Amino acid sequence: MNRRSFFQKSLIGVAGTASLAAVSSSALAGLPEVISQKDNRTQGPWVPPQTEIPYQPVVTLNGWTLPFRLNEDVKEFHLVAEPVVREMAPGFSVNMWGYNGQSPGPTLEVVEGDKVRIFVTNRLPEPTSVHWHGQRLPNGMDGVSGLNQKPIGVGKTFVYEFTARRAGTFMYHPHADETTQMAMGMMGFWVTHPKVSSPLFPAVDRDYCFLLNAYDVEPGSKTPNVNTMLDFNIWGFNSTVYPQISPLVAGLGERVRIRVGNLTMTNHPIHLHGHEFEVTGTDGGPVPVTARQPEVSEDIAVGQMRQIDFIADEPGDWAFHCHKSHHTMGAMGHSLSTTIGVDHQGVVGRIQKLVPDYMLMGERGMYDMKTMEMPLPVNTFPMMTGTGPYGPIGMGGMFTVLKVRENLKKGDYTDPGWYQQPPNTQAYEWKGNTPKVTRAKETAPAPQKILASVKKPAGHQGYN
Repeated sequence: MNRRSFFQKSLIGVAGTASLAAVSSSALAGLPEVISQKDNRTQGPWVPPQTEIPYQPVVTLNGWTLPFRLNEDVKEFHLVAEPVVREMAPGFSVNMWGYNGQSPGPTLEVVEGDKVRIFVTNRLPEPTSVHWHGQRLPNGMDGVSGLNQKPIGVGKTFVYEFTARRAGTFMYHPHADETTQMAMGMMGFWVTHPKVSSPLFPAVDRDYCFLLNAYDVEPGSKTPNVNTMLDFNIWGFNSTVYPQISPLVAGLGERVRIRVGNLTMTNHPIHLHGHEFEVTGTDGGPVPVTARQPEVSEDIAVGQMRQIDFIADEPGDWAFHCHKSHHTMGAMGHSLSTTIGVDHQGVVGRIQKLVPDYMLMGERGMYDMKTMEMPLPVNTFPMMTGTGPYGPIGMGGMFTVLKVRENLKKGDYTDPGWYQQPPNTQAYEWKGNTPKVTRAKETAPAPQKILASVKKPAGHQGYN
C-alpha cells in the first residue's frame, strides 16, 4: 500500500512555466513537481513527512491523497487538469477529464489554519478554473471564471492561495464550461482536519471519503454524453462501479467516519446495513451534537456533502449503497417494455431464426440477468454484476461492502475476504410442510342510514 511506488513524477514543461509571471513573488521558488497516479485501487493513507499529525489521515475509496510540498510555512499542491482514461471496472474504461492522472482527482488534506497554495496547470483542450466548494476564502480565489478571475487558458498555470479557515469536508470542481467539464469527471475531495479533537470532531480510527458519480456511456462507446440531464446509465463511487469498488474495512469496535460528496445531477439516499450512524457534518460545517440523530440512510442532494460517524460493532459483510434501485445497476435501456407475465411460449424459437443472439428477458422479472451470459459490445458494463460467497449479488454501480472483523490490525486496509457466519446465524430453506393458505371471509358492511337536511337556496326553483 505504499503509494510512492505508484507515483510517476515529472517536471512541468514549457507550457506549464509560460505563466510564471502570474505567480506571486512568495511562490517563485519554482513549481512543485507533478505527482500523478493512474492506479485505480484504493491507496493507503498518506502521512506527511513529520513525526506527529493531529488527525487520522483519510483513505479515498479507489483514490489517493495528493502529497504537498512545505515551502516555509505554506503547504503547496500541484493539480494538473488533463484528459484521463478511467478503468471503472475490469474491461470497462471511460474517457474522462480529471486531475493528475485520475478522475476524480486526488484528495487534498490539510489542517485548520494551514496556509495553502495550489498550482493549477491546464492541459485540457479548453480554458478551465477551480472552485473550492464550501471554503471561506478571498473573493478572488473562489474560482468562478469571468466573475472572480480570468479562466485558466490552455497550457497556462494559475495559483490559488488562501488559509484553510475552518475544519470540515469540501470539494473542488470547475466553474468554466462546467456542463462539459463536470460531466466528464472533473472533481475532487478536500478535507480540512481540526487542530484539536472536540465533541464536534471526535477522533476516529478510520476515515474514508469518496464522491458520487453519474455518467451516460452508450454501450460500446468510451466517452460520456455530456448533454445528458437525467437519463444516466453508469453510477459509481469515485468513478468506480461494483465489483471494482473497494470494500470499507473496519475493526470490530472501531469508530469509523465516511465522507460522501455529491456532484451528480440527482440526489442519492445512501444506506448502510447492520449499523446506525449519525450525520456529524455537512459542507457547511459540523452538526451540533444536540442536533444529531441515529440514521441508517441519508439523502445527499446535488452539491452537498455529508459526513457520517458510527461504531463498527457488528461483525460481518454489510451492504453500503445508494437506495435508488437503478443506481445499483449497470448500463440499461430506459425504453424497454415490461413483459412480466407475458407468455413467450413458442415465440423465442421463431425470433432466434431471424436474430440468432436473441435472449428472453423479463417474463419472470429480471433476476435471470444475474446469471445470464449474453454477448455485449466491447467496453460495455453489464446491467447486473458482482458475485458473493453464495452466488450472484445482482447489484452493481453505487454499491460496496462494509467489512467488519475482529482482531483487525490498526491501519490494515486490505480486503479480509468474505465473512464466515457463525453456526445457526444464517437464513436457511424451510424443508417442512407448508400450511395451506386460509383467507378471512370478506363480508360487506351493512348499509347505514344517514339523515341529512338540505336547505334550498333562495330563488332557486325546482331545486330538490
